[in-house]
Amino acid sequence: QVQLVESGGGLVQPGGSLRLSCAASGFTFSGYTMSWYRQAPGKERELVAVISRNGGSTDYADSVKGRFIISRDNAKNTVYLQMSSLKPEDTAKYYCNRRASVVSWGQGTQVTVSS
Repeated sequence: QVQLVESGGGLVQPGGSLRLSCAASGFTFSGYTMSWYRQAPGKERELVAVISRNGGSTDYADSVKGRFIISRDNAKNTVYLQMSSLKPEDTAKYYCNRRASVVSWGQGTQVTVSS
């Protein structure tokens, strides 16, 4: 069945970096545009970054542009999110999913930015 497993979150100080991973299974990964989303407590889930099927095109929310980089490895069925210059407002649970034809959400990975 379709499965998305996020990992790589943790506690980091402001200005720090983290690399998130999302391992996908149960569908033809290379056939889908993929995205990272995040949800902070009490807030709606928001789109953070998008990457095209072959990785040649990316897009970012204004709030993370210049600080986050989305990438993918189709051979490993994995999408990544490299996060740098982290701010306290980046604190949230991060999820990946298909950009269209969204499937069941994974458990997410918690990112906490705090001194």
